[in-house]
Amino acid sequence: MRRAAIAWTRSLLALAVLALVVGACAEATPGNQVPNFFPAPAITDQGQASESLYAFIFWIAVAIFVLVEGLIIFAVLRYRRRKGDDELPVQTHGSMGFELAWTIVPFIIVVALFILSENTQQKVDASTPNPPLTVDVTGFQWQWTFDYKAQGLSFTGQGTDGPTMVLPVGEDVHFRLHSNDVIHSFYVPGFFFKKDVVPGRTNEFDLTLDQTGTYTGQCAEFCGLGHADMRFTVQAVSPADFSAWVAKEQEAAKATPSPLPSGAQSLTLSASNTTAFDESTLSATAGQPFAVVFTNNEAAGGPPHDFAIKDPAGSSNLLFTGQPLAQAGQTVTYSVPALAAGTYTFICIVHPNMTGTLTVK
Repeated sequence: MRRAAIAWTRSLLALAVLALVVGACAEATPGNQVPNFFPAPAITDQGQASESLYAFIFWIAVAIFVLVEGLIIFAVLRYRRRKGDDELPVQTHGSMGFELAWTIVPFIIVVALFILSENTQQKVDASTPNPPLTVDVTGFQWQWTFDYKAQGLSFTGQGTDGPTMVLPVGEDVHFRLHSNDVIHSFYVPGFFFKKDVVPGRTNEFDLTLDQTGTYTGQCAEFCGLGHADMRFTVQAVSPADFSAWVAKEQEAAKATPSPLPSGAQSLTLSASNTTAFDESTLSATAGQPFAVVFTNNEAAGGPPHDFAIKDPAGSSNLLFTGQPLAQAGQTVTYSVPALAAGTYTFICIVHPNMTGTLTVK
């Protein structure tokens, strides 16, 4: 019986050690989040403060776990009933030393955690009076819009890859979160930060990135059938590269599309909700460019829409991507280059469930 108990205990310890080794072998990076005892390294000053607090709490928890489990195993092995033991051992009731220890030690731990948590919270919630950059983030079913209002730029996602948010490192960035419909959640693992996007409320926070790179983000609050498609990318660049990017995007926004040939075909399309276009079919002439006059009939404050054409050879590829977005109540004309004869699918990139058939002949 004794040997069986010892063998069982050894097997249990071996499994615990194996689990620790396997977990420790996993490597987490900001761009490649994998299961691990620790999350990906934080890429913001605020995230690093939270990361330090997490590590401190983690090792305290490990120490308490080892102490408690060690005492349990020791008691089980040392004081188990042996053959011939027919009497209870000496029973001890009360110990001033133990009573003080398990009262004072937890009190000290709780006070220390409270102080450290409060200091960390102050660092995370700190804001800059006049931040050099403000980004308005709008979540809607099921995409994101990033508005750089001071720079006159706006970006909305394209497909499941979502939009790209370009940010400078070493500078405070102020974020304002808005929702057009339900609760979403703005989450970038590399930021070590998550904030809900609540309808009728603007949640604000500041972050300072400290390293360049490309990082993934997503909605972390289930918000409907297209929740899995609410993804985006954060690209952290140097201040000089950020200024160059802003100048390039502003120049591109001013560019006037090539005019259509005289007499080119003009198609009319509209949308009044996020489930389907008002027109499900369109027809165009093969080998000739044409225009799509698209009207967003959503009520004021409603979601934006756009027009794009899928490549028949691959459902994930786009032959034509319409810019700019048509905001609620707005009409936008998209100039489409000549297409070969065939049957195409047109979609709203912002709401990929909105599709129709384009026949070119």
